[in-house]
Amino acid sequence: MTKVTLEIEGMACSMCESHINEAVRKAFDVKKVSASHSKNQTVILTEQEIDEQALRQVIDATGYRVSSIRSEPYQKKGLFSFGR
Repeated sequence: MTKVTLEIEGMACSMCESHINEAVRKAFDVKKVSASHSKNQTVILTEQEIDEQALRQVIDATGYRVSSIRSEPYQKKGLFSFGR
């Protein structure tokens, strides 16, 4: 699984977060997407790689601007994952 973190400019409220989340869900097959206007960021969890250019286009179409994209491997941390 991959964690994609987007730095997004222009979000001001929870409705902005909803627009971003909905646009990402409609355009890509993702496990989870969570936007935060207070952090100016959106985090996406996906099993398939997402094309960065396509992702930028989807966000741009909502009226917001992606300033950076960061991808990294993601492992779910469960209750009993400590000590591994």
